[in-house]
Amino acid sequence: MNTQLIALQQHALGSMMGMRSSALPIRLQIEQALAAGQEVTVNFTGVAVTQSFIDELLGALILRDGPGVLERIVLKGCSEETRGIIRFVASDRAEQFLQARH
Repeated sequence: MNTQLIALQQHALGSMMGMRSSALPIRLQIEQALAAGQEVTVNFTGVAVTQSFIDELLGALILRDGPGVLERIVLKGCSEETRGIIRFVASDRAEQFLQARH
């Protein structure tokens, strides 16, 4: 399977990715790659993120496609803080997705 690599540092102004609006074009790139049957690797090396950014980047995908979408996305270079934010957002949005299905 072909893999699309997305280095967040290339999209950052400085080292912080915090706004939902900055996550949207990256999420669209992820969506296009997934629709084309590719896996996606998102490299977080060198950037810090906020919960809002991760919610727009990954939470929206989970709400739409379910938590299984994360099986096709590799998250690389995450700090402990970033991992914690991702776990929180993924868990919250997965629960919301499953509740909406019932």
